[in-house]
Amino acid sequence: MASQIQIQLDSLLQKCNSLIHMKQLQAHLIITGKFQFHPSRTKLLELCAISPAGDLSFAGEIFRRIQTPSTNDWNAILRGLAQSSKPIQAMSWYRNVLRSHQKVDALTCSFALKACARALAFCEATLIHSQLLRFGFEADTLLLTTLLDVYAKTGDIDAAQKVFDDMRKRDIASWNAMISGLAQGSRPNEAIALFNRMKEEGWRPNDVTVLGALSACSQLGALKQGEIIHGYVVDEKLDMNVIVCNAVIDMYAKCGFVDKAYSVFDSMSCRKSLITWNTMIMAFAMNGDGYKALDLLDQMVLDGMHPDAVSYLAALCACNHAGLVEEGVRLFDLMKGSGVKPNVKHYGSVVDLLGRAGRLKEAYNIINSMPMLPDVVLWQSLLGASKTYGNVEMAEMASRMLVEMGSYSCGDFVLLSNVYAAQQRWHDVGKVRQAMKNRDVKKVPGFSYTEIDCRIHKFINGDQGHPNSKEIYAKLDEIMFRIKAYGYIAETNLVLHDIGEEDKENALNYHSEKLAVAYGLISTVDGTPIQVIKNLRICVDCHAVIKIISNIYNREIIVRDRARFHRFKEGVCSCRDYW
Repeated sequence: MASQIQIQLDSLLQKCNSLIHMKQLQAHLIITGKFQFHPSRTKLLELCAISPAGDLSFAGEIFRRIQTPSTNDWNAILRGLAQSSKPIQAMSWYRNVLRSHQKVDALTCSFALKACARALAFCEATLIHSQLLRFGFEADTLLLTTLLDVYAKTGDIDAAQKVFDDMRKRDIASWNAMISGLAQGSRPNEAIALFNRMKEEGWRPNDVTVLGALSACSQLGALKQGEIIHGYVVDEKLDMNVIVCNAVIDMYAKCGFVDKAYSVFDSMSCRKSLITWNTMIMAFAMNGDGYKALDLLDQMVLDGMHPDAVSYLAALCACNHAGLVEEGVRLFDLMKGSGVKPNVKHYGSVVDLLGRAGRLKEAYNIINSMPMLPDVVLWQSLLGASKTYGNVEMAEMASRMLVEMGSYSCGDFVLLSNVYAAQQRWHDVGKVRQAMKNRDVKKVPGFSYTEIDCRIHKFINGDQGHPNSKEIYAKLDEIMFRIKAYGYIAETNLVLHDIGEEDKENALNYHSEKLAVAYGLISTVDGTPIQVIKNLRICVDCHAVIKIISNIYNREIIVRDRARFHRFKEGVCSCRDYW
């Protein structure tokens, strides 16, 4: 008889698809006297706390009516709070569980840790870590996976790694959490290494695994590793997942191979999502294919997909990188007419677009006409354009605005120094440097990566720490000797020091991207493309040098800088010297 009643109540629970139904079932349990004792009460509590149709505050009312709450009752509310818009409240509830002297189980700790991950509550996570050890849950794989995920998301990758290394037993989720944590924690080399180790140990990566590994490849521009992972995706039919396809497209795009990205996009067997279209439009944008990006935006509409704010931003970036000024202005007006409200990033793209074209006054007027307050990026764009066109007055005005907004980015000071240095106003350069010193602003060092034989090699400006440093510098000397025969003259006005011309040339010669290209030339066979990723914007001198190198040595050289790709081939760059 009791089992029949339970079956009937479970059937009613399954039909609860609104808050009204849940309230009716609660009333039934109370009237029949089964509320305090029946297991359906806990199931009702869970449904009310975590289902979309439920209500967390009403779940709290149900809980307060329980005379002797069980661990499952406490956990139901904790789980609801952990996935709510205010996960930090789950921390208070967890402390209430401990104070209640109710027996805590692994799920209690797991829900509390998930709340820590969403709230980025590192200190609370370390406390729960110590408690789960005291409670004897250190063998619970699921719980430890949640713990290492918290450490990774709160930025303590070393702590996450230690949890992973100390686990007695791992499952696929453990590997996924660690790979994703390394990729998102700016340790992409280690993420790829762990992905390879996972396969060597006999594990079969799933869609979540490859997403983390592809993200790492995207950061590094590691094409060879990315191609291997793509091959695995195809073999395992993971390309039926649109999210995986999006990641593959993004990987190829960020490695500088937009044709490969489009091939994946064009051959997708699963339905393209809005993110798929946006990713491909941005891929064309980063590679300077402005017209292709705009054509794809039109195709997107014909395919029945409505462009959103990200779609228009990607297309505006495409106009920006390709110098399509009138097209960009028209697109901006079209977006406003389509009902998509421009945000500060859209205005920033238009300001940058006009600034790059030398239309500084128009860019300044756009900033002043915005319906929202401009952010520092807008003024930095105007400052950068002022540097390009040598407009000292506009540069000083933009710099003042940045200081008033509390921006002390090294880039702001360096750009203003560039403007003064180009005019040989060394006294003003010195004042800017003194201001940097007074505010303890450090210049971000330039560095570059290149992938050779599936290994990533990093270079900094003037780097002599590479094992092949002697051969690299010998190659650079050869390069500089040969390119001068082509009429190359060093852009010494870019060196922000009042020093001799020869010293300025030497400072330019050893930029990190030149070192990476030289290493690529000595370590790969003739005709092999060379890929370089730089953390900052490529300088004018390096751009000119690499163009000549691509012609002399008959190499295609792909450089991804902070903003876009430059594909150098036969002495010409894909950006058409507009970046």
